[in-house]
Amino acid sequence: MSEARLILTCGLPGAGKTTLARQLAADRSAVCLTKDEWLTALGSSPWDTPTREKVEHELWHLAQEILRLGLSVVLDFGLWARIERDEMRSVARGLGVGVELHYLDVPTDELWRRIQARNSQPPWDSYPIRRADLDGWLTIFQAPDAAELALFDPPPDSN
Repeated sequence: MSEARLILTCGLPGAGKTTLARQLAADRSAVCLTKDEWLTALGSSPWDTPTREKVEHELWHLAQEILRLGLSVVLDFGLWARIERDEMRSVARGLGVGVELHYLDVPTDELWRRIQARNSQPPWDSYPIRRADLDGWLTIFQAPDAAELALFDPPPDSN
């Protein structure tokens, strides 16, 4: 198996995924691909579903190319659905790389507190998340359980 790793962050908005993704990339000399940053750079927003889906698709292909080159990738997408996580794990394992899942489980009140703070800062002040949005997302988010987490590789320093 290659030394390269696919490192996934999983959680709802405000969980700390991007902060963790940047730290993991720095600690592991990995390429960090953050969907929201790309959307902003393209003049779009997370609310633009067609553009968001295209960006996710292209970043996933870029991540695979980087992994094929033997470099690690931190993919900062959120990955709310089990099927997304299963697909990425399967593809990465097919490329001969380990796959880590870093799930950030943050209480709803804390998520909302962080989202409110973020909503006042660019670029989020132009596209604020409402409490109703968070409440809706809580009903569709598929948190990984212990059985799913066991399907992923532990970080190299945790053995």
